[in-house]
Amino acid sequence: MLSDTHPEAEKVQIELLREMTIAQRLGRMRSLSAMVVKLSRRAIARAHPELTPREVDLMWVHWHYGEELAREIREYLENQSPCSVRTQ
Repeated sequence: MLSDTHPEAEKVQIELLREMTIAQRLGRMRSLSAMVVKLSRRAIARAHPELTPREVDLMWVHWHYGEELAREIREYLENQSPCSVRTQ
């Protein structure tokens, strides 16, 4: 396996992971996953500056979960009254 991590650094990383509790590992995984999603959405927005934030989110869903789910979400959102759609 190819790695750009020095073998000694990798040993330290593995040891630190082994010392973590399950909750700490899950927290680390959740944090890294959230960062990957955020960076992915940012890349879409940069590649398509003409898209609204909602369109960026729908494109992200399309690429990661498929066209059918993205279409269903788009249709659902379009059928919501303006007062019933929450903003973040």
